Amino acid sequence: MTETTIISSVSESVSETETEVTSIIEDLLANASMSTQEEKDRLGQIFSSLGTTIKNSIPSLLFALFIFAAGIAISKGLLKIFTRFMEKTNTDHTAISFLRSLVKILLYTIVFIITLSILNIPMTSIIAVISAAGLAVGLALQNSLSNLAGGFIILFSKPFKSGDYVETNSVSGVVESISILYTKILTNDNKTIYIPNGKVSDSQIINYSEQPVRRVDLEFGISYSDDVEKAKSVIMDLAKSYDLVLKEPEPFVRLGVQAEDSLQIVVRLWTETENYWQVKFDFTEMVNKAFSENGITIPFRQLDVHITSN
Repeated sequence: MTETTIISSVSESVSETETEVTSIIEDLLANASMSTQEEKDRLGQIFSSLGTTIKNSIPSLLFALFIFAAGIAISKGLLKIFTRFMEKTNTDHTAISFLRSLVKILLYTIVFIITLSILNIPMTSIIAVISAAGLAVGLALQNSLSNLAGGFIILFSKPFKSGDYVETNSVSGVVESISILYTKILTNDNKTIYIPNGKVSDSQIINYSEQPVRRVDLEFGISYSDDVEKAKSVIMDLAKSYDLVLKEPEPFVRLGVQAEDSLQIVVRLWTETENYWQVKFDFTEMVNKAFSENGITIPFRQLDVHITSN
């Protein structure tokens, strides 16, 4: 085989190979173009369908938003009417605040359900979701539910009301308000303390404001060398002359305890509840001054030491 023949054969093989490769590439490009076109058509159909759905849903969506906004506004108006009605019936402010919170939650829940129903969401689905959510929330918020129940107990049993001075859970102060979950108390040193209603309803509650009058208990020590009857007379005269001390029940002044270093005179005075602290401090200062003027000794602790020789 000559050199010319070999070169001619190689050239023909290369040409055939180039033709086959070109044919394969053209087929791939044709298929790719077809696939791309199909995808384009499919995406176009999806967007067209989505656009149609949104277009058809706009009236319902706008109407649902309008109903939601109107429902919230109506709910606020109903809450105002409810509050005014409760105030006219002379219901306690604490109960009004508590019931108003419950009614507000109920009204807003109704508005939310109506809005979802306008969006053509099946009511069975809404109820199922609310039930499932309620169960989950109930399990997660067991303590909060006990506080809610405690709030109802406080509301209906009425152990105290707003403005009362109470002591509970080692906290004493004026009741500011009772919400759904917490009781707000303002202490004497102007600290605000929130106590869960569940703990309040389960614990001892001392209400210092419920009764119109209150007794002031005091003790004054005098020396063993002083005249007990004179000291009692001085205290009784002060009690009878002090305007804030009630005449009935009568003031009580008696010798109470013979302590190691003093004689303790027990004093019991009755006054209106709002005057309790003023009487307590004023009368202590008055007795201290009167004892000094009448030569009655206010003793201090002392120890007598006797030394004997063997």
